[in-house]
Amino acid sequence: MIEARGLTKRYGSTTAVNDLSFRVESGRVTGFLGPNGAGKSTTMRMCLGLDRADGGAVRIDGKRLVDFPTPMRSVGALLDASYLHPTRKAKEHLWALAASNGLPRKRVDHVLGLVGLREVANKRVGSFSLGMKQRLGLAGAMLGDPQTLLFDEPANGLDPEGIQWIRQFLKGLAGEGRTVFVSSHLLSEMALIADDLVVIGKGALIFEGAVHEFVDGAAKKWVTVRSPQLQQIGDALHQGGAQVVAAGPGAIDVVGPTAADIGELAATLGATLHELSPRTASLEDVFLEVTAGAQEYRGDTGPTPPPPPPPPAPPTGGTPS
Repeated sequence: MIEARGLTKRYGSTTAVNDLSFRVESGRVTGFLGPNGAGKSTTMRMCLGLDRADGGAVRIDGKRLVDFPTPMRSVGALLDASYLHPTRKAKEHLWALAASNGLPRKRVDHVLGLVGLREVANKRVGSFSLGMKQRLGLAGAMLGDPQTLLFDEPANGLDPEGIQWIRQFLKGLAGEGRTVFVSSHLLSEMALIADDLVVIGKGALIFEGAVHEFVDGAAKKWVTVRSPQLQQIGDALHQGGAQVVAAGPGAIDVVGPTAADIGELAATLGATLHELSPRTASLEDVFLEVTAGAQEYRGDTGPTPPPPPPPPAPPTGGTPS
């Protein structure tokens, strides 16, 4: 378990992390979300003791990381997959990491197979793609067979097969009872992987809890309806207080009544239904709505176009032709 209490980090006059507290439970994948500049990487570095906190503390299974005699046997991490010596072979890179924590060489072969890099063990990492470096970083994190794992954007550079693999990999680790804390901007993947979420903005906590609580608590819900008698159904729903908006040719979106309510109404009207689909906003939609006020960097929408010129004045004299 990872427990952060009152974490604060300042860089001069800028507060990167502001009194942040959260808990990451064992046996679950916890997604760490926030806009660019929210303080996610700084928080992870403080969890690992790589950045000194100005306030608060982090405990991993009740200890600071420096209190573990061989940290890699307890905590594995991947924060920057590109931080590798380009002339060193993949196997040599892992051997050096293993030796630093007294781990046997046989672990190197095991983790290379675990991440699918056994065939390139003797290649220099400078020739690796970003996706291969990500896999090598994951191998390094798993060298000590740790109980707690922290990953910052582990799917960067992976192809679709690799993204599917990392999804199964992370869920498998949590299924073994490990603590898995993972930061990602791939919100569609987080919706499939994560059990819990920690969401921050401008260094402060926005949400902590289960994924379904985050989505259900803020997501917009509606029902899409298609019918040959759409006007009749829409009028009846509107009269009943529902919000009805057009959703393309032959369809409406209805906010308020459930799909069952609309189905029963259609039956009383003798109307035929071609579609009756309950819909909910995605994790991405909810995330963007909840963090809208915490965005540090926004794209310019471009200059406002000039107003159109006024119409020409009508003629003041002469006979119109």
